[in-house]
Amino acid sequence: MKISEILNNKDATVSLEIFPPKTAQNISAVQKTVEKICEFNPDFISVTYGAGGTKSGYTSYMAKTIMNRNVTALSHLTCVNSTKDKVDRVIDELNGLGIENILALRGDIPEGVDISHKCYFSYACELIEEIKTKGDFCIGAACYPETHPESKNSEEDLLHLKQKVDCGAEFLTTQMFFDNEIFYRFKDNCLKHQIDVPIITGIMPITNIKQIGRSISLSGCSMPQEFTEIAAKYSDEKGNMSEAGIDYAVNQIKELMENGQRNIHIYTMNNLETTRQILDKLI
Repeated sequence: MKISEILNNKDATVSLEIFPPKTAQNISAVQKTVEKICEFNPDFISVTYGAGGTKSGYTSYMAKTIMNRNVTALSHLTCVNSTKDKVDRVIDELNGLGIENILALRGDIPEGVDISHKCYFSYACELIEEIKTKGDFCIGAACYPETHPESKNSEEDLLHLKQKVDCGAEFLTTQMFFDNEIFYRFKDNCLKHQIDVPIITGIMPITNIKQIGRSISLSGCSMPQEFTEIAAKYSDEKGNMSEAGIDYAVNQIKELMENGQRNIHIYTMNNLETTRQILDKLI
């Protein structure tokens, strides 16, 4: 099923994300994780396409595994530093497997790689246009409530986001954020720029202190006072940061839904227990 249909036909949705295996030796372990996550009955599961500019050859394989469990799959696809032929091969493969949903991303620039020269795909909007020519896909894109790190300002970022929608993005998924007020302002600004496709809020549960630095480094997101106080309390690794982080994510989701945000995406980090606890507390 296309994600646009799910978003348009359901009052509320909860989706999950998994990482594909990096090597063939890890396929079995990740496959078991996928099977367990499917048992949570999410509205769809997205499969990433590598981090830090890396590429994963197992994204489409895991997406097909999800579909075989009768769960809708969303396959990530990045285009940075890639050729048209390679991107087209991946799109054709997804089409051949019956995967209908693609999250179109520029992707992170690989460390040490110079892409100052003109690549075939420089922006996600160009990838969206390419996907549109290759089949009847439902295409999503990323958005940044606290502005993309490479944008000069929020106005420029919103203009780029509007371009993605105009090129064919049918829904948007946010980068992680920890302050709901930031999201509410972002959503209002989207409407002012005629960005009116469904926005799915991406929630990252922080279950250990080390995650905080990584999250800020990768996304540039800010930490509200309430969260910094939690982090300070568990900075010496005493107590249960995992439980506190799960509770924070649950409360964040509940407040979003109480204020009319009905589409929630959880960045699971392939952590079954954390995901289970969050979903149990949302019921």
